[in-house]
Amino acid sequence: MSSAVVVEAPGAHRLVPHEPREPGPGEALVAVHAVGICGSDREVYQGNRPEGYVRYPIVPGHEWSGTVRAVGDGVPSTLVGRKVVGEGFRNCQVCDRCHAGETTLCTAGYEETGFTQPGAMAGTLTLPARLLHVLPDAADLTAAALLEPAACVAAAALKAGARPGERVAVVGTGTLGMFAVQFLAAVSPAELLVVGTRRDREDLSRHFGATDFRTKDQDLPDDIDVVIETAGSASAARTAASLLRRGGRLVLTGIPAPGADGLDPTDLVVRQLEVHTVFGAPPDAWAHTVRVFGAGLLDPLPLVTDELPLTEFSQAIELVGAGDPKVGKVLLRP
Repeated sequence: MSSAVVVEAPGAHRLVPHEPREPGPGEALVAVHAVGICGSDREVYQGNRPEGYVRYPIVPGHEWSGTVRAVGDGVPSTLVGRKVVGEGFRNCQVCDRCHAGETTLCTAGYEETGFTQPGAMAGTLTLPARLLHVLPDAADLTAAALLEPAACVAAAALKAGARPGERVAVVGTGTLGMFAVQFLAAVSPAELLVVGTRRDREDLSRHFGATDFRTKDQDLPDDIDVVIETAGSASAARTAASLLRRGGRLVLTGIPAPGADGLDPTDLVVRQLEVHTVFGAPPDAWAHTVRVFGAGLLDPLPLVTDELPLTEFSQAIELVGAGDPKVGKVLLRP
């Protein structure tokens, strides 16, 4: 009998016996291999997730990988035994945004695995099979557990539209920043600058394809074509904008605290900057991520620093929040 983590209410969790839920029509049952912990899981546990974006009690876990064990009616039986990852947003599929492929903008309201629907911090996860993305048979499932954050960055990379020979930059050196470096490196830029707050991410940045690394208090260029911001602070957004040439393209993925003094609208208009934003990942970004991962152009494993059993959920949450520079991605293994 496997276990599941249930967060009953902010600050209160317990380990409970987990019974797999048989897949209904259109659903698949996945045996979970690994599940990542992200800042939003900490929010669920601490109780500071925005109103309407969590429903207690909840089994958390929205970054995961696994193997399909069973499928319900209407789902191809060829999925059984395949390695998979899955989208979190439970979109309605019938509103105009869903029909446009913009499922993260679904007008039917917010539902997401691990926040309002049972997540992957359990032995198995049952979910709509349409949300699955099938991995190559040889895929490393531990690495694949990081494809959810990678897909969010893929959405940013697709919006950035960087072309070979352009000068590009990434602001932020966390998991998202390191994925942004890899996606941008894959398009053969003339130059790939990473701007961070700590020098200890320089070697990893260069390993993933950065040609230059600077901290935000060093001299920075002002003629970059494309910048992806992943740090999630208002000052990072300002730094990102300052790097750009006139008419440059900026993609924001971080979510700063409300009320922070961010981008200057006058500067955006006068320099005719093109600004895009990303929250979550639509299906095309997921498909792009799985393709790039399958082609060997994405290497998530160096980002994983800790793997713990599900029983050590509270230790894992503490690790993620401790601010220790040596802690990267933390995975739980059901």
